[in-house]
Amino acid sequence: MPEDEKKETKETQEPPENPNEVSTPEDLEAIKAELEEEKKAKAAAEAALAEKDARIAELEASLSEAKQGSEAAAAELASVKEANAQAVAKYIDAIRAANPTIPQDIIAGDAIEEIDASVEKAQSIASAVKASLEAQAKEAKVPAGAPARGEISLEGLSPREKIAAGIQQK
Repeated sequence: MPEDEKKETKETQEPPENPNEVSTPEDLEAIKAELEEEKKAKAAAEAALAEKDARIAELEASLSEAKQGSEAAAAELASVKEANAQAVAKYIDAIRAANPTIPQDIIAGDAIEEIDASVEKAQSIASAVKASLEAQAKEAKVPAGAPARGEISLEGLSPREKIAAGIQQK
């Protein structure tokens, strides 16, 4: 049992000091002072509650503004991403047109830096292949012009073929 309830039960059970149950002026003054304190406490509590309500409303308004700002930022970010994707697509098309000797599939990427890196890699591969082909071409060099004619060998020819070859030479 709380102490307040105990006090109330004691006060109600004890016989009053005043047999006529009339409050004395001192009791009335004490009760009035207590009542004033309670009124002040109530007013302070109501003021604190009003301040809290005002702060809650203020925070809710700022939260609403933040949500609107966040939504606007998200929409702006989406439009910037779309513009970036279009710019990258145009850039890759321009790079492919500027480098017709490089296969189209090798030039790829989702960002300008990636595309530039793939172009550099493709150009180094193309130059390595070109150097390799030039080296092979130098090794298998064919002399210009027709080879000199020599005498026909008659070995292994039948007599008829030998006669035909002899007639053609004249």
